Amino acid sequence: MSDTIRLALPLLAAAQAQKHVTHNEALQRLDALTQPLIQSRSLSGPPLDPDSGALWLVASSGTGDWSGKDGRLALWLDGAWLFLTAFEGMTALVADEEAVITYLGGVWRQQAGLIRENTLLAASSHGAETRIAVLEETLSGLSGAYVETSPLIPNRAVVFGVSTRTVTAVTGAASYDCGLAGEVSKFGGSLGISQGASNAGVIGPTAFYSDTPVRLTANGGSFTGGTVRVAVHCMLPVVPQG
Repeated sequence: MSDTIRLALPLLAAAQAQKHVTHNEALQRLDALTQPLIQSRSLSGPPLDPDSGALWLVASSGTGDWSGKDGRLALWLDGAWLFLTAFEGMTALVADEEAVITYLGGVWRQQAGLIRENTLLAASSHGAETRIAVLEETLSGLSGAYVETSPLIPNRAVVFGVSTRTVTAVTGAASYDCGLAGEVSKFGGSLGISQGASNAGVIGPTAFYSDTPVRLTANGGSFTGGTVRVAVHCMLPVVPQG
């Protein structure tokens, strides 16, 4: 056996000359394949001016130096491409997607995305997706009978709730409601105006069919100041592609 089983690292042979060459190649491969960071998996041809030690996953229909290397890992090293083969159970982070992928059954499968405001939970083979999202906006300098966020709730979102926190004390109003233009207390009524007051305004899952702002309505007088942070908790569907 001349290579290791999983990582295909070259092994030293008995009485081998220039052992350092084989040893250094093994270390370079190990450096690339341990907790691998793949720059992208969307390119079919080599990128311009790649950094030494950077790794790509060759997309289908490889071109140029990547021709015939579909699905291989392309490592730019010492001015040349070294092509590596994924092994069963290998897990990597794709930098440009912030996605974690694992090689199972001869194919790369995407895991749930890194924790962020919009995260993938499930996907079909044709690109349909179920995403969970927390979409946040801070309203400062409150003024008037009511204030609204931007259209924070996306079209076709299924909303589970809207939470709020009073970041700086609200003035002018005795309390405030959190809701929508036609349902002013849908996510909570008579909410606290003191700094640190909060509310988890959960509802039965509700579908929205247009981009919709969240409204804060003043009670007992108009807003004259204060800051409130608003977060929409929702599910977002993505339709099949192609």
